[in-house]
Amino acid sequence: MNALDTALTRALGCRYPIVQTAMGWVADARLVAATSNAGGFGFLAAAVMSTAQLERAIADARATTNAPFGVNFHMFQSNANEVIELVLKNADRVRAVSYGRGPDAKTIRRFADAGVLRMPTVGALKHAQKAVELGADIVTVQGAEGGGHTGSVPTTLLLPQVLDAVQVPVVAAGGFHDGRGLAGALAYGAAGIAMGTRFLMTAESPVPRATLQKYLDVKDVGHIRASTALDGLPQRMIDNPFLLGLERGGLLRRLRVALGSAWHWRRQTGTTAAQMAATFFKALGEGESAIRTMMAANAPVIIQRAMVEGRPDEGVLPSGQVAAVIDALPSVAELIEAIVAQAQARLAALGVAQAEGNGK
Repeated sequence: MNALDTALTRALGCRYPIVQTAMGWVADARLVAATSNAGGFGFLAAAVMSTAQLERAIADARATTNAPFGVNFHMFQSNANEVIELVLKNADRVRAVSYGRGPDAKTIRRFADAGVLRMPTVGALKHAQKAVELGADIVTVQGAEGGGHTGSVPTTLLLPQVLDAVQVPVVAAGGFHDGRGLAGALAYGAAGIAMGTRFLMTAESPVPRATLQKYLDVKDVGHIRASTALDGLPQRMIDNPFLLGLERGGLLRRLRVALGSAWHWRRQTGTTAAQMAATFFKALGEGESAIRTMMAANAPVIIQRAMVEGRPDEGVLPSGQVAAVIDALPSVAELIEAIVAQAQARLAALGVAQAEGNGK
């Protein structure tokens, strides 16, 4: 029996139970196609794409891989309904959708009717249970070790809790980067693993080299922390001057950052100077909650400075803790091949040990 042939591979139509998560500004068509061509399953990060950008990304992915792939989105993004229609239009190749705050029951039924699997990411037991109640086919469980927005429960505690509570395949995320992790997740009972930071740190990653070097340079797990400074919610990021400045600067600095980001993108948003001034004084009057809302709205722009524009000290660096133990940027094919080989070796060794134990 092939231990890497799991409920996940059978559902998604991939060779290996390895999922590339939909990191904003990172999970583009090239990275997704490389993942799917190497036997994993990649998700496009539609949450930070316009409708036109997503349409091009799907077309590019279709042209560069014959394997199925997925799309990630959020219902709170302004073009959510258009994203849904694009997914349904391409349901012959888009095998799954992932999301955080999920679609309603009607939309979930539309995905189901089109044969598109629902695969939300959750960071708490109750959220996993609710997702399954709403119609999730597969649940990705991210422990506190993961990058970006994260909870407080480590994967080693959260994963078995969810496995005991739901009857759908569960994918483990948060802290995974090699074959030992894949073997361990399968031993827990998971159907596979999902990785973000490890795929971000590959040759096909679109992240500029100056920013990738910051990921390679971090060697202390303590410098990859969960902070609420960006948008008021815990988000794991690498320490850098921008993040430390946000944390030290207080509300007024965060307000200036939020307004500066909005002004930087005023052409896209249509914001005028008068509107900016009105927003500034309104936020001053309302205080913390209003500033957090503005920061959350502009967080993608702040992340983009580092992840797209290659200015790592002028934005933030979302990262899982695993960045501290990664020192190379292999191709996606090399990465997946190495993970698979190591996982098979570890599982085979465990099988031998079990057989020897049974013989005593």
